[in-house]
Amino acid sequence: MIYEGSVRSIHYLLAISGEDELLASNPTSQESIKLKEKVVLPLLTIQQYALIRIKELENSSGNSNLIDVYKKLVIRSLYGNIHASRNSA
Repeated sequence: MIYEGSVRSIHYLLAISGEDELLASNPTSQESIKLKEKVVLPLLTIQQYALIRIKELENSSGNSNLIDVYKKLVIRSLYGNIHASRNSA
């Protein structure tokens, strides 16, 4: 559902803007987004993995030290994503 919603949103944005691609009239912004995605997407993958592991460990009464390590990993990876988001405004 989320993917279909994003495809619909892009379709409507292109229809409204009259462009063939998003930000077609602003190649600098396109390149900036591509560069940020190279940083943000791996960090999001790390966060997702760590959150899954935390949930698994908490459900199985796993090692609390390992849970703390994964929590720190989530927090540290947030810094990069927050920084990238702040600079994209």
